[in-house]
Amino acid sequence: MKVPFTIGTVGHFGLAIRNPKTSATWFMRVLGLRKEFELEDGVGIGNDNVTIVLVKGKPSPKTIGHMSFHLPMMTALRKALAHLKKQRVKVEDPGDEIGPEAPGSSNMGLWFHDPDGYRWELSVQGGK
Repeated sequence: MKVPFTIGTVGHFGLAIRNPKTSATWFMRVLGLRKEFELEDGVGIGNDNVTIVLVKGKPSPKTIGHMSFHLPMMTALRKALAHLKKQRVKVEDPGDEIGPEAPGSSNMGLWFHDPDGYRWELSVQGGK
């Protein structure tokens, strides 16, 4: 079926978080996001590409498998890994942290969890 529109970049998405202000600080420190706005029970953080709305609630990391953000090249992914380690973020697959997104995939990524248990991926399409 032909759809008469094309969706664009992610405008925003919301996550239930135990402590929005604490988590916002973590995301700003770890992913370089900025505070965009505050709500009565939450905080919006983001950059020019996406806004994440952190709202006080019961985290449910199993409701979303993971969220992936693309980086432009492998150099950026390696720098991201070094930064995550410096920030003491536990990255999956210690010792072999950067790997294919799936068996046989040319896309390379790394995965980690935020303090509320949500899983995040940084990846390079085509691994170049």
